[in-house]
Amino acid sequence: MKTHLLAAMFVTLGTTGALAHITLETQQAPVGSTYKAVLRVPHGCKGAATTKVRVRIPEGVIAIKPMPKPGWTLETVKGPYGKAFDYYGTPTSEGVKEVVWSGGRLLDEHYDEFVLRGYLTSDLKADTVLYVPVVQECEGGAVERWIEIPTEDKSADDYKYPAPGLKLTPKK
Repeated sequence: MKTHLLAAMFVTLGTTGALAHITLETQQAPVGSTYKAVLRVPHGCKGAATTKVRVRIPEGVIAIKPMPKPGWTLETVKGPYGKAFDYYGTPTSEGVKEVVWSGGRLLDEHYDEFVLRGYLTSDLKADTVLYVPVVQECEGGAVERWIEIPTEDKSADDYKYPAPGLKLTPKK
């Protein structure tokens, strides 16, 4: 009986849309705080191994520091922010805008996590969702663009390739 119950649970979980997407492990954080983003990559692209993960950093998220992954090359793309932000008393007007892990090989049947940390500025609006667009590139030229940002009348579940979302809470 237990075996059948567990098997049914895994089949049910395996069919939910949320498990097929790239998601954030911690899905809420207060504005005006440091946030560790753990991006969970649960599969490749229609059976092909993942070879590159590109993360676009949303405006208002600064002081990005990605975690290196053994077997992957880490690159950051820097540029100006739309405005200067206060980072613990220091005006900060430029920094990492994109993080790229490449050169590794994450098989479709495996799961992995890609990690970075950043500061959620006080300029971000609490009680909203901040979306983090991710592009997943795979062997053979396949690409999955997890970049769809829901309109006000929809949720991430309404989209085939939703961007991972972070619920912003009030500053503590």
